[in-house]
Amino acid sequence: VQLQASGGGLVQPGGSLRLSCVGSRNILSTHALGWYRQAPGKQRDLVVDITSRGTTRYADSMKGRFTISRDNAKNTMYLQMNSLKPEDTAVYYCKWSDYDGVYWGQGTLVTVSS
Repeated sequence: VQLQASGGGLVQPGGSLRLSCVGSRNILSTHALGWYRQAPGKQRDLVVDITSRGTTRYADSMKGRFTISRDNAKNTMYLQMNSLKPEDTAVYYCKWSDYDGVYWGQGTLVTVSS
């Protein structure tokens, strides 16, 4: 599976961005989808994931601000990010857990700064 993430960029504090991740395979074959992020000098951490049954798990600092969604017809997952803070600055990665393994997108940089 090849994943293509996009939608990152520079945004002011309090602003919004929507990240997208398009897969080369039918998204319905996955049993979980997720977004992770890695800030400079830090480890990659979970932002949110969602199972095929729709169960979501958000990192505490993202609850109420970030929302994961998917469009099965487009084999695409999204991350809507609102009320962005400077500490949200990171490279964001999408992850697909499929029947034959785990796949990562290439990452998209989000910079929150005035």
